Formats: sequence, structure tokens, C-alpha cells
Amino acid sequence: MRIARTCTLLLTMACLALGARAQNSARNSPDEPAKPSPTNTAADTAKPSDAAPAKAAAPVAATREEVEQLRMEVAELKAELHRLLEAKAQPAPAAAPAAASAETTVAGGPATAVISQPAAPPASPADSPDAEPISLVQPTQAAAQKGGLPVSAGWNGEHFFIQSPDGQFKIQPYGYVQTDYRSYDGDGAPPNSFTVRRARFGFQGNYGDHWQYGILTDVASSTGATVRDVYLNFKYNDAFQIQGGQFKEPFAQEVVAGVTNIDFVERGLQSLLYPSAGSAFRSPGLVIHGDLDGGVVQYWAGIFNGKGYTGVSNTTSVPETVGRLRFYPFRKHKGSFFEAFALGGSLSYSYARGLSNEVTPSMTLPDGAYTFFPQFPINGNVWRYEGEFTFLHGPWGFRDEYVQAMFDRTGVGTLEFGGLGFQNLPTVRFRAWNSSATYLLTGERRPENGTPRVKHPVFGPETPGSSGRGWGAFELGFRYSGLEGNEPGIFFNNIYTPELVPGYDFKTDQFSVGLNWYLNYWVRYQTTVDVDRLKDPSTIGAVPQTYLVFEQRIQFRF
Repeated sequence: MRIARTCTLLLTMACLALGARAQNSARNSPDEPAKPSPTNTAADTAKPSDAAPAKAAAPVAATREEVEQLRMEVAELKAELHRLLEAKAQPAPAAAPAAASAETTVAGGPATAVISQPAAPPASPADSPDAEPISLVQPTQAAAQKGGLPVSAGWNGEHFFIQSPDGQFKIQPYGYVQTDYRSYDGDGAPPNSFTVRRARFGFQGNYGDHWQYGILTDVASSTGATVRDVYLNFKYNDAFQIQGGQFKEPFAQEVVAGVTNIDFVERGLQSLLYPSAGSAFRSPGLVIHGDLDGGVVQYWAGIFNGKGYTGVSNTTSVPETVGRLRFYPFRKHKGSFFEAFALGGSLSYSYARGLSNEVTPSMTLPDGAYTFFPQFPINGNVWRYEGEFTFLHGPWGFRDEYVQAMFDRTGVGTLEFGGLGFQNLPTVRFRAWNSSATYLLTGERRPENGTPRVKHPVFGPETPGSSGRGWGAFELGFRYSGLEGNEPGIFFNNIYTPELVPGYDFKTDQFSVGLNWYLNYWVRYQTTVDVDRLKDPSTIGAVPQTYLVFEQRIQFRF
């Protein structure tokens, strides 16, 4: 465009010069010499309507000198145009100033995204000055094909993103922050306190059509910035995918759900029996997973270290094996009352090593009120079973889980004088359950693993389905959760070292009432009141009582 404007200006100047020469030649021709006019007279400044009719002047030929002068000026104009075209053909310098940006609005998911792209580069020497202007999209694709930087960026309704123009490479920063205040009422309960429960930041995206990746760190971890997720997923198609790295073990519906989408401030008591519960349910491993028949059947089959985060080596050569199935029998019946009904189950097997000081999981309640059950040394097989179902309809949500865990104690004991020696002790068994119901008071639809689309957000950008400002969305929830632990006692009637192993068979349960306030799609305030009943304490010094726990959380995600 710059070349076209320059050429037009030069051609206009040439025409003006030619016109001036022609007029000067007419005035100073040999047939009628020009008369000097030292001053402007009234006739010179009079309007055409005031002047007397004049006789038309006869055409006058230019002299040879004037023609030669015009030819020289045209030649100079051509030379200048040629130099400008050559300058344009040279490659841009490496440290060229940043191009001006232009905003293009595109439909990028649930919400409209504004994508910033560089302005079009100058036309090539072969382009005609009269060519049509080039659109903003074409030059960015051409630049990408020549090795240019990705230029597409914006907001897709869920996350920020940067991607190549063809979408083959994408990176999305994401994260969330959860700040809590917790107060307790009960003898021996922790003090009231503020805490940053989670502050996680990371990136996810895709490379090509078959590769997805993710990395997530938690800067609020008690051990510093700890990597939670780091994985690479190969997706051949929806039915067959392979994921490797460190991530959640696919056991039970509540652990697979994102922590930003759980219905209460903390998970239920059954989560204490999940694999790798001490490391946010994550462990290095490999899993094959997929959706069959359009999502009617979902499956996971994986092997993991099962000992926690990356850096903690496996203690045996037996990996932790996890399998899970989930069925949506009415998924294809659109509009059916049971369309969002799902049921399934999980199975896990691992092997514990007593010489590595492995013990049963910690039985400290998720809300931190008290520790329900002591830990015991284990050695041998570890089995976990789980059953689940979900039913969603409109603003309603119902979820249920049942989990069993068994820990063998084969050859555990001590060689100290008066001890048991390496004897086989009874298996420690746990079982837990969790039933919950939620209802969106403001009428939004309850998604399975996600945030409701708020109809009237308090502030922030609009989301699909919203219609102006309001009080946000309110959700009421109720949950009943329980946990039982059984460690059978045994008496070794040895002649020299008789020994009694005391038994434990106790139960605790929890009633929870929660209120969730979605100020918009990304900001949520949660409050949960837990009534924790400790009927038969197994910890020495604990008194049977009821604890009251009041939890509040402000969550922001992006």
C-alpha cells in the first residue's frame, strides 16, 4: 500500500509538471512573446463571471529544449520508483520494530475471544500498486509457514491461550487459588486459622492432533513449590488414549473430579482410602483410557508406583494396578430423565513392604478435626474396591460412593526381646461411604464435573446463557459420610514370649451442610458446616464427643 501511494504521488507530480510546462510554453511561444506583468491588476483577480469574454488561444508547440527537459524528469521519476521497489524486496532486519496490532473477534468456544494479530507486511515486488489490500489472517498464515512466531492469542471462555494459526500447537495457562478460614468446636480440636489451601498454576495444551500435555505446580505446598501434574497424553481417537507421567490415579468418581468442582469444601471420609491419598492422589505411572460408543462406556487401566510424588521410588517390583469402568446407559437418549445417570466401579491392587516401614493410610479427617484411627505396619497385599453412581437432572445432583480397603500384615513384628517376632497378623480392613445431594436454588443446570453457567453473575465477563447482572448462583448441599476401621486382635500364647495384639473396631461419621455462591463462572464462595461424631475413639486420650467444624473458602480459577 505504501508503494501504491508513493507511485500515485509521483505520477501526480509528473502530471502537474507536464501541465506547468505546457502552460509556460503557451505563454512564451515564439509566435506571441509573453509580456511582463510586475503587479496584479483588478483584471487579474476578477472572477470569471466578471471578466469579458475572451477569444480562445490557438494551440502552440513546445520547444526542443522543453521536450528534452520533460524527458529527463520522467526518467528521474522512473529511477526513483525502481529504487523503492528494490528497497521493498530486501528482507526485514532481525531487530525490526514490533508491528502494530489489530484486533479480530472470533468465536472461540463458549465465549467470544479477541485475538491480537500483527498488521499485514508490505507487498512483495511482484504485487501491483493497484492490488486489493491483504486481510489480516492471510499474512499471519504465510508468516507461520515461513517459520514465523505463533500469533493467535485470546480467551476461549475457559482459559487464556496462545496457538499457531492452524491450531496445531496450543498452550493454555491455567490455575486456581483457594483461601480458607476454619473454626473448630471440640476438645483437642485444632485452633481456628486462615490458610491458603491450594495455589496451583500450570500449563496445558496440545501439539498436533494426537498429543496433549499438562504441568501443574502448587506453590502453597508445605514443602515448597511441588509438581502435582506433569503428563503427556497420546490420543489416537476417543476410544484409545495413552497417558504417561505423574497425575491422579483413576480411582473413584470424586478423586477424578477436579478439586475446583467438588460440592463441599473438602472431600468425604471415603477419600482417606483412595490410592496415594497422602500425595493428593497422584503418583507416576501409565494409563490406557478412552470412551466407547460415544461415551456410553468409559474405561481406565493403569499401573503406578503408588508411593506418592515423583522422586519417591517404588519399594517393590510390583506396580500398583488400577482399573475403572463407568457406564452411561441412557446417554444417547437425548431428553431422557435418566440421560445423565452413570454408575461404575474401581479396583486397585498393590504390594506393601514392611521392611520399608510402610503403614496403613493416615486417618486424619479431611477437615482436620481429629485422627480417627491409628496407623499399623503392613506387609503384603493391598486391595481396594469401589462402587459409584451419579444422577443429574436439571439443578439436582446426587452422588454416592462405597469404598473398601484391605491391608495384609504378613510376617510383621519385631525381633526384640519380648516381641512378636515376624508373625502373621490379621488383615486390617476399612470401609467408607459417601452420599450427597445438591440443588441449585437459582435454576442453573448442574454439570457432572464442572461449574454451572451462572445466569446472572455479580461481576465479570458474560458467559453463554447469562442475561445481565444479578446476585449470581446459589447452591445448597447435604452430605452424609462415614468410615469404619477393623484391626482384629490376636494373642500369641508362646511359651517364652506370650504376646497380646489388641484389636480395634471403631466407627466415625460426618454430617455436612454446604452453601455455594457462584459470583460468576470463575469465582466461588463456599461454606460448609461439618458435624463430626467420634463415638468410639481409638486414639489414646481422645474423648467420645461431637466436633463442630465451620469451613469457609474463596476460590478463584482461570
